[in-house]
Amino acid sequence: MQKHIYVNGQWEATASYTTLYAPYSKKEIAEIPQATEEDVLRAIDAAYDTKKTVANMTAFERSQVLEQLITLLLQHKEKAAKIISLEVGKPIKYALLEVERTIETYKFAAEEAKRLVGEMIPMDAAENGKNRFGYTLEQSIGVVAAITPFNFPQNLIAHKVGPAIAAGNTIILKPASQTPLSALFLAELMDQTSLPKGAFNVITGSGKLVGDVLIQSDKVNMITFTGSPAVGIDIRNRAGLKKVALELGSNAGLIIDKKVNLDDIVAKCVVGAFSNQGQVCISLQRVYVMDSLYDEFLAKFIAQTETLVLGDPLEMTTDISSLIHANEEIRALDWINEALANGANLATGGKLHNHMLMPTILTNVADHLKVSCQEVFAPIVIVNRITSIQEGIEAINNSKYGLQAGIFTNDIQTAFMASKALEVGGVMINDIPTYRVDQMPYGGVKESGTGKEGVKYAIQEMTEKKLIVWNQS
Repeated sequence: MQKHIYVNGQWEATASYTTLYAPYSKKEIAEIPQATEEDVLRAIDAAYDTKKTVANMTAFERSQVLEQLITLLLQHKEKAAKIISLEVGKPIKYALLEVERTIETYKFAAEEAKRLVGEMIPMDAAENGKNRFGYTLEQSIGVVAAITPFNFPQNLIAHKVGPAIAAGNTIILKPASQTPLSALFLAELMDQTSLPKGAFNVITGSGKLVGDVLIQSDKVNMITFTGSPAVGIDIRNRAGLKKVALELGSNAGLIIDKKVNLDDIVAKCVVGAFSNQGQVCISLQRVYVMDSLYDEFLAKFIAQTETLVLGDPLEMTTDISSLIHANEEIRALDWINEALANGANLATGGKLHNHMLMPTILTNVADHLKVSCQEVFAPIVIVNRITSIQEGIEAINNSKYGLQAGIFTNDIQTAFMASKALEVGGVMINDIPTYRVDQMPYGGVKESGTGKEGVKYAIQEMTEKKLIVWNQS
């Protein structure tokens, strides 16, 4: 099955194609177009030439486009989920949940399109503001280039495309090389809406080639990127005066205080650490448990982890499947072995089963080891013992990342203290750091990125504030 790029409302062939393989079955899925520089420039021109048309659409019209897309996704929910499962290796039950979240994200965007308002400015609050009134307008930024990762190939796209349309922008979408089919399927659906042709374009191929052209083009007004810190930092350094929003790495941590009920907590930790094979930006990677509960937590955590079913992602009973690429399995095993060679203990997992990495729990892990201080992006979690909440906070903060963190505690003062002291973009009280709903502000500090997602907040990133002042004298 040969696919094509989607430019200016047309499906176009390219000069070369590569074969896409399923992570689990290793079978060929499709032939994917590798865009040339000229292809990318045509997509940029299409988005640029359409930007005034889209900017002049009414709030109702922009919202209606998104509502049309929602209807189409509802009609094709199972197909969208199967595509995700095939190209990512995500168990189908989680792929279906992703599509449901994607629909919800576009719903939030459709609603926010009608709430894009400025504010009145009390000009006469200043001595020389007499007989003047002012207000602001939130206007579209123009052409948005969205570069998305593989792990949530519909919902993380929705977090860029939905707000961009709601704000009246045009879009060039570059999906991850392993997950182009979800983006191209989205283009099939978008083509059936009333969005003007040229407003939405999908370019597949080399991330470096496409990214370089997008960064260098004066016609692109904003780049929104989710991916590795190294690439994100490079984009920001080269983007000039373009607006840049970056959602980068994480090694999310959780503190478990004394005197909490572990049964619900353990179940949440298993989901937080191992769903989508740990390939989640806020996957639970580090757990710090107070000494009095450590042994009980670890025993229950191991027991529930070992009940997870490994297998074909298209089977509804599967909990864990293959990582996105065999190279990632090799890397993850290397990191596990490095930890074990440096004094860590293996509680469960730590090896491949039918080319799938078994969910792995490590204990007594030093903070300088890769499984602790880097983003593991695999079904690996460390569980360390602490003797105070402050020790746990310091352990979580001892990181170049700061996306989200969690703490389970029955002490309200401890919760307030931790919420202020944790150096992250979001603190989840009595929940895992993997918790996210799609309307909340989402973004990190340090090398976890800049800017905020969450539909309303992404729209704010994708608009320009203009001040209007009337002199009534």
